[in-house]
Amino acid sequence: MLYLIIFKVALKSICANKLRTALAMLGIIIGTAAVISMLSIGSGAQEQVMKNVNSIGTNLLGIRPRRRNRSGVRTQNLQKLSLSDAKTILNDINGIKMLAPVVSETAQIKYYEKNIPANVIGTSNTYFSIKNHSLDYGRFFNDRDAEASVQVAILGNELKDFLFSESDPLGAYIKVNGVNFKVIGVLTAKGDKGHDKPDESLYIPYTTAMNKLFGLDDLHEIVIMGDEKFDLSKVENSIEELLRDRHNIKPEAESDFRIFNQAELIQAANKVSKTFTLLLGSIAGISLVVGGIGIMNIMLVTVSERTREIGVRIAIGARRVDILIQFLLESILICSVGGVLGVLFGIGIAEFISIFTKYSSVIQLWSVLLSLLVSVSVGTFFGYYPARRAAFLNPIDALRHE
Repeated sequence: MLYLIIFKVALKSICANKLRTALAMLGIIIGTAAVISMLSIGSGAQEQVMKNVNSIGTNLLGIRPRRRNRSGVRTQNLQKLSLSDAKTILNDINGIKMLAPVVSETAQIKYYEKNIPANVIGTSNTYFSIKNHSLDYGRFFNDRDAEASVQVAILGNELKDFLFSESDPLGAYIKVNGVNFKVIGVLTAKGDKGHDKPDESLYIPYTTAMNKLFGLDDLHEIVIMGDEKFDLSKVENSIEELLRDRHNIKPEAESDFRIFNQAELIQAANKVSKTFTLLLGSIAGISLVVGGIGIMNIMLVTVSERTREIGVRIAIGARRVDILIQFLLESILICSVGGVLGVLFGIGIAEFISIFTKYSSVIQLWSVLLSLLVSVSVGTFFGYYPARRAAFLNPIDALRHE
């Protein structure tokens, strides 16, 4: 019953100075809203990064020839990576689910008066499964197309829009560096995925690209999807040992190829995103501390104004702990209400950013609970000193106070 009375007195005191309470609460509202919105933006950025990385494909390895190093100078000449290397890797290494050879060059694509330079990727039909590409319509080229070096092509979505606008491209013939290719499919749009840019690219069988279009004997890349049952790092090590042996590389010499591990890229991207989220949350948390200092200032002013009241209460038998609880409760109430309002404002800001900007935000329950917990903790921490000062006032001096 006593604590109920203390609560009512604290609530009455807060309501008696509405403007002062609102101003004290404003710092907590702004701080909590900033924490919620910043953490939401950080989480949204992290989710978007991981979505983009995963859309490229998971559990992947990429092998590319290394540029020659002559007297410490990097040149544009590439070491060789052959079709024979790709076939040997597929046949001799355990833990490989799919493999695709890749050659890529920029070529001029023409359809009647439409003319545009684009990245032409020569590969096998397994490439599309490895890279998680799907068809908007049409079909993928198959092994028989590759074996016969058939001149067929699949268009990226943006490339199709430029060349054909609203018309159906299936069955149409386009010129690639002056060579005719029949369009057999259009990829589903994926957006910008780094250097690959699938929406702007043209895909043809690797044999056609090497023999009929670019006159190449070597590959630019080998992409591999690992089997989930195997450790991708061990698969990577096995491939490195095999290729070093095939290329007659001495133990002390640098490999003439590079292997890129998609799992490592995902881990790095995840780490960077988490660091970014933590940084945003920490910056926003500073405003909560500033709001807490404002609470302490207001509570010290309140104690000073109510010194005589405190003296009277102590003189008629109020315990010091009751005084302490009352003023501490006032501080916690202000911060708690400010925290709730701040959460609502923070959610509103996050939603506003998602709707009206290109940045996505993800509101997570843990960030809401954390913000509320921090706001209550701020009220307790910054309210304790003024409450203790009120509780340990000398009653005689307090009664003399004007």
